[in-house]
Amino acid sequence: MLAAHGMRGLTHRAVDRAAGLPSGTTSAYYRTRRALLTALVRRLVALDQAELEEAARRAPVPRDAEDLVAGLAALTAQRLTGEGRQRSLARYACAIESVHHPELREILTPRENTAREAVRAVLTAHGVPETAADARTVTLLTCVDGLVFDRLVHGGQVSQAELRGLVAGALRTETADGAGR
Repeated sequence: MLAAHGMRGLTHRAVDRAAGLPSGTTSAYYRTRRALLTALVRRLVALDQAELEEAARRAPVPRDAEDLVAGLAALTAQRLTGEGRQRSLARYACAIESVHHPELREILTPRENTAREAVRAVLTAHGVPETAADARTVTLLTCVDGLVFDRLVHGGQVSQAELRGLVAGALRTETADGAGR
C-alpha cells in the first residue's frame, strides 16, 4: 500500500481493501493511524533484518574487498527489484515520516546483524583500527543506502565501480602525517 500510493494512501480502509478484509478489520487491530504506521515500520524492520540474516547465511563470509563489493552489489540489486523495491520505497517513506514521529525513528535505527559484522570484519582484517571500523561500517552502509535511494528515485542500478569506490574509501588507512593510503 505504502510503496504503491505513498503515505497519504496508507489508510485503514485501503489496507482492508488491499488485504481483502472486511471493512473495519484493520482499525479493530490498529485503532489509530499512528498505531498502524508503527506496526508497519516494525514489520518492515523485521523483514529487512530477516533478509540480511538470510543473505549472510547463503553467501560466503567476505574475505576481501572484492567479496564485500559482490555482497553489496547483491544487496543493492535485491533492494531495487521486486518485493525488495516495494519494501525500500515503503521504508524511505517511513523514514521521512519519522521526522514528524520520533517514535518511528527509534524503530528504524539500524540494528546489528551478521551483515554489519561481516563488513566490520573485512575492514579490520585490512588494517582499519577497530574503533574506526565501527564508524566506517556505518558510513559505508549509509552511503550504499543513499545509492539505493538515488536509484529508486532516478532509475538505474548501483554499479560495482561505485561500490568498489565506497569500499576503497572505507579501507583507506591514515598515516602518521594524516595522509590516506
